[in-house]
Amino acid sequence: MNNAIEVSELTKYYGELLAVDHNTFEVKRGEIFGFLGPNGAGKTTTVRMLTGIIKPDEGMAKVMGYNIQKEPLKAKQIMGIVPEMSNAYVELSAWDNLTLIGELYGIPKKKREEKGEKLLKDFGLYERRKQLVRGFSKGMKQRLLLCMALINEPRVLFLDEPTSGLDVESARMIKGMIRDLNKDGVTVFLTTHNMEEANQLCDRVAIINGGKIVAIDSPERLRARSSGLHSVVVSFDKPIDGKEMSRIPTVLEVVKMGDKMKLYTSEPGFVVPSLVDFARSKGLKIVSLNTLAPSLEDVFVKLSREAS
Repeated sequence: MNNAIEVSELTKYYGELLAVDHNTFEVKRGEIFGFLGPNGAGKTTTVRMLTGIIKPDEGMAKVMGYNIQKEPLKAKQIMGIVPEMSNAYVELSAWDNLTLIGELYGIPKKKREEKGEKLLKDFGLYERRKQLVRGFSKGMKQRLLLCMALINEPRVLFLDEPTSGLDVESARMIKGMIRDLNKDGVTVFLTTHNMEEANQLCDRVAIINGGKIVAIDSPERLRARSSGLHSVVVSFDKPIDGKEMSRIPTVLEVVKMGDKMKLYTSEPGFVVPSLVDFARSKGLKIVSLNTLAPSLEDVFVKLSREAS
């Protein structure tokens, strides 16, 4: 079995709203699969169907070969879940939260204590294990949620916006932990609207907008497919009106970025000398000039607009 997750025509309505629109895709075993989309795109609804929290109105989903509708218990036993909103009990200690989850999974006492101790040490929480979760920072709560999701040694880990709202250091730590888990063979299903995070972590990404998947591929191949999104970023020694540069042939769009101007084009090699000529004609000095390949964010915005 090469696929950890298999989805066919998965669909969910909320009244007349089509929240998830007949999506079909698979997640390969051992990969980090990103699920990208703006707020309200259908990411969390999809995760809730894949993890058996809500039932789809149409379609089918399998996790490690188990149909989540027909064999929910078997499917849930081999998955770990870190939801967008914390589900740790704030009136319990970190240790008691782990113990409770271990009991719910039916893990023998000795094994869950050994596993719990190791997880808390690995995630830097062991010294705080007896403290109530109420006093934890958001970063500490996220690390505890990962511990809780891993207590049953899952083969598939669902992460819903795991670094949302975290400071830079905590987010970096969480991403490092995700990479380490994946190296140990855990398949990761990651929902996020953070393009850079997906670019850093994911083997493949699916872009969803308005409930419909509009593209699935590796970050690099998605960028390669979007040649028209190459750009040239230039800054001059004096402020200028971007409308004048929009008249340069092959320039598709001009966007002001602080003290710089970003020119989208399919032919950066033509635009660069044109900018040199433009600066000379206006008596301007070029302070910086860079050509950029399409970013994953550029691709995401383009595909989302096309799907709207």
